[in-house]
Amino acid sequence: MSLLEVRDLRKTFVRGHGRRRRVVNAVDGVSFEVGAGETLGLVGESGCGKSTTAGMVVRLIEPTSGQISFAGTELAGRSERSLRPLRRELQMVFQDPQSSLNPRQTVGTILSAPFQIQGVQPDGGVLPEVRRLLERVGLNPEHYNRYPHQFSGGQRQRIGIARAIALRPKLVVCDEPVSALDVSVQAQVLNLLAGLQQEYGMAYLFVAHDLAVVRHLSDRVVVMYLGRVVEQAEREELYRSPAHPYTQALMAAVPRPRVPEQRKKVLLRGDAAADGPAGGCPFRPRCPRYATELGAADQSRCTQEAPELVPLSPRQSAACHFV
Repeated sequence: MSLLEVRDLRKTFVRGHGRRRRVVNAVDGVSFEVGAGETLGLVGESGCGKSTTAGMVVRLIEPTSGQISFAGTELAGRSERSLRPLRRELQMVFQDPQSSLNPRQTVGTILSAPFQIQGVQPDGGVLPEVRRLLERVGLNPEHYNRYPHQFSGGQRQRIGIARAIALRPKLVVCDEPVSALDVSVQAQVLNLLAGLQQEYGMAYLFVAHDLAVVRHLSDRVVVMYLGRVVEQAEREELYRSPAHPYTQALMAAVPRPRVPEQRKKVLLRGDAAADGPAGGCPFRPRCPRYATELGAADQSRCTQEAPELVPLSPRQSAACHFV
């Protein structure tokens, strides 16, 4: 049985008022699973709904509809009070380490909070455990009495990671944890996450827009576009043979230093609209295949019929009529 099962998850936002009122489907029927000890990468460009999906998984955002089953327990629709015991097993690392840490509290207070909220008393006391956490994430354990602004961005993210793993959760949702960091620091944080996973056996739902980062850490990858899953596959299968034209465009944009360029250039025109076209395939306004390769009959199918996610092999599936 999977540790996390998401089924037909949806989130709708209403923008404007009166005649300008419109409904935006930020997440539109997303489904995926995460196994125990596994890392699932969730990728796509800004505005595709991946961070909204991550927020709903940990119930920081209330889903409009759908199911979120964690360790056999349904999370959707539960009260915050009933969710509190589950918070011990389900944690999150946020994108911006500065805004996710209380500037009025010392690091020691921040890292002590999970133990106090859950009523957990570590062997030897909370303060020694806080120091061990700081040392485990590569920080000086004697700096527990400092405030977040006294640390660099990379160090603050390490504090956020220490807070997330304090109670040894089963699943950590990482919402673009390295996108706000310098490139030189990103690899250190990714290696830290990989080491913690190996040590504690945690599973990750890893949200990112950088395909190189996702490849470094993920076992399987889900690609999102305008709130929908357009492709999902095992890591090596996806990077070796991307099926959906959107995934192919993302792959073609990944720089490969010191490697002769032999890939076909894929040019996407325009930007992803907030709500996409009415009816049909949401990717068709930007699809190179739709614009250059398909005849009138095939284009009509793209215009009228939204593609479903269909299996191409036991390890890969894609939502495109003409894969």
